Amino acid sequence: MLSNIGVPGLILILLIALVIFGPKKLPEIGRAFGETLREFKKSTKGLSDEVLEELDDKKEARK
Repeated sequence: MLSNIGVPGLILILLIALVIFGPKKLPEIGRAFGETLREFKKSTKGLSDEVLEELDDKKEARK
């Protein structure tokens, strides 16, 4: 979905965000978005690690 936005699309989104939120709020919003994305990735990786570990345990139990 986001892979076909391109550079002009990103610039347009940033300009709209700048107009809506203003220059003082934009860094705070970016920081919060980055922290949220980082936490989401960490949670997703943790979940996938748990699933893989569970699958490995089941494979070993079959042997």
